[in-house]
Amino acid sequence: MTNQENSVIVVMVPFPAQGHLNQLLHLSRIILSYGIPVHYVGTSTHNRQAKVRVHGWDPVAVASFHFHDCQVPPFASPPPNPNAAIKFPSHLQPCFDACYYLRKPVTELLRMLSSQARKVVIIHDSMMGSVVQDVGSIPNTEAYAFHTVSAFSLFFYLWESTGKPQVNAEMLGENDVPSLEGCFTEDFLEFIALQHRYLNVTSGSIYNTSKVIEGTYVELLRQHMKEKQHWALGPFNPLKVPEKNSCGSRHYCLEWLDKQAMNSVLYVSFGTTTTMGDEQIQELAIGLRRSNQKFIWVLRDADTGDVFNGEVRRPELPKGYQDSVKDKGLVVRDWAPQLEILAHPAIGGFVSHCGWNSCMESITMGVPIGAWPVHSDQPRNAVLITKLLKLGITIKDWARRDEVVTAAVVEDAVKRLMASKEGDEIRKRAAEVSGAVRQSVAEGEVYRKEWNSFITHIIR
Repeated sequence: MTNQENSVIVVMVPFPAQGHLNQLLHLSRIILSYGIPVHYVGTSTHNRQAKVRVHGWDPVAVASFHFHDCQVPPFASPPPNPNAAIKFPSHLQPCFDACYYLRKPVTELLRMLSSQARKVVIIHDSMMGSVVQDVGSIPNTEAYAFHTVSAFSLFFYLWESTGKPQVNAEMLGENDVPSLEGCFTEDFLEFIALQHRYLNVTSGSIYNTSKVIEGTYVELLRQHMKEKQHWALGPFNPLKVPEKNSCGSRHYCLEWLDKQAMNSVLYVSFGTTTTMGDEQIQELAIGLRRSNQKFIWVLRDADTGDVFNGEVRRPELPKGYQDSVKDKGLVVRDWAPQLEILAHPAIGGFVSHCGWNSCMESITMGVPIGAWPVHSDQPRNAVLITKLLKLGITIKDWARRDEVVTAAVVEDAVKRLMASKEGDEIRKRAAEVSGAVRQSVAEGEVYRKEWNSFITHIIR
């Protein structure tokens, strides 16, 4: 499409939390590879955050996107509370609420682009429904909701909210799916309800998953929302991770991994929205040391609403801990390139909160998971990983979410995952599923078919 009048433009409207920013940035990269211009819209702070934390592909590619830094009124950015009863990051709520102010600048941008292009396609996080609510009044635009959770988790949310109708598919028993109790704060549940009220303006739904992984649940969602189009366009993250970026630099933990044997290192990370209490950190530290397995532990506090400002709590380790594990373990206190770490052949297991980004990255890289869910969709993702896909073990059961996981439990779980016949079997299965996902990306396979269907649909 050479001339501007025939052009299609895609506008991304991400939700301002790392796991959400990251997925839409990966999606932008793929859409751009089809020669379609991409505009990425957010606050200047969150656009900067997305760019600084690009991983798994060369950050230089980000220069091809059109970033739009929108201004919102100043919002509070308090520190996370490690002692909160519900572990959902309620300290981010002021940041989430500030998103309402994006409605006006986003609408103005869409009107301007609509006058320049044949068609404007808006892909917005399902948590940003209120921001794109004016789409219906703007000519030659259409919106698609992007769901950042697994098809499994989303299906059960919708299934419960519509009275648990009978479905024509084999699925996990109701008792196997954790309740939503303890997953969210009341404030955030109200926020979700409000955002979902505006999803009726969308023409379809996009998921960062693959039919190879969740085909049954993608189909159940299709049956559940018959009037919408559905595309499983994942995995969004690259399957081949470059050795070095354009600057030729690598994170120091990757250099350390180069010296370790294949499948010998456990990666421990709880994502960007988890804050652990001091007692739990001490128990985890002791359990890792006692397991006698090699590990990389990313120990950092949850992100604040503005990651570039304010003091960050530095969780304390037992006295002399880093010296005591120096031959076995590496404790990383800053941002770590998770995709590169999971792609490294030395990694043999992942103790994870089971956020959907982490699950997809782990599945695609063939790394089994020790599931330790903390909030949101994580308890359900943990069930998907351990019971349905059989790609991991449970370290912390959601029913015992209020208890501290003791050093003995950590030690036992780490040995099961890294140094047992059971762990070897799970690793073998993880390698097979990763292989199937990689195969799906080949020409003529399911991933290509989904993408061809989606691109054909939006440029028509």
